[in-house]
Amino acid sequence: MTKKKLPHTVPGYISFSFFLLGIVSAIAFRIIIVFQRIEPEWVRPVWYIGVLGYIGFFMYRYAIARKRKNVIRDFELIEKVRANACLSEEEREVVTFLLSSLKKSHEDTNYLIIFLLSIISILVDLALSFYK
Repeated sequence: MTKKKLPHTVPGYISFSFFLLGIVSAIAFRIIIVFQRIEPEWVRPVWYIGVLGYIGFFMYRYAIARKRKNVIRDFELIEKVRANACLSEEEREVVTFLLSSLKKSHEDTNYLIIFLLSIISILVDLALSFYK
């Protein structure tokens, strides 16, 4: 049997950097509504910040998702759990990687912040529309 490469999580500062990149991009897209009314020449640069930031952020999230799915497939973890098979030391390390990766992820916080920013941007737009 060929020994498979064991996955590892990235250092916390990398994960947090991409989290911040996602937040900056979310803010950029939502603040466009304000710039559209008070500084229209800023709309395009802010839009580019949002788009480029999201490209980096979502490529990172895509890589993580692919890595997790590949590990599950390569180590046949679903089949082994369904069969109630004993996991080898290597397989336990892989399961630990998956659980650690999920635990360390800022994904849920990112979704919550994006949700809140979306609500705030709608409220700001409605408020600004009353002050035309």
